[in-house]
Amino acid sequence: MDKNFSIHETDRIIEMAWEDRTPFEAIQFQFGISEPEVIELMRSELKESSFKLWRKRVNSGVSQKHLKKRSEEIQRFRCSRQKAISNNKISKR
Repeated sequence: MDKNFSIHETDRIIEMAWEDRTPFEAIQFQFGISEPEVIELMRSELKESSFKLWRKRVNSGVSQKHLKKRSEEIQRFRCSRQKAISNNKISKR
């Protein structure tokens, strides 16, 4: 992977990848990296045991990491006070 992310961006990508309800498509939209690139980043940044646990969970069907595999009933919670986030630029508070 040839993208250089800041520590904050790398942490955010890992956090999003670890969260079952955040699809790979959301990571690609915000950071411009594909699913294989996310997997590569996770492999390089996590301990081997943590990476294997994550991959097992993502591939097991428990995770909803792919929009096409999600059931229609899964909705993201959105607080009425939550600001819109686009292209990883968070509004000032």
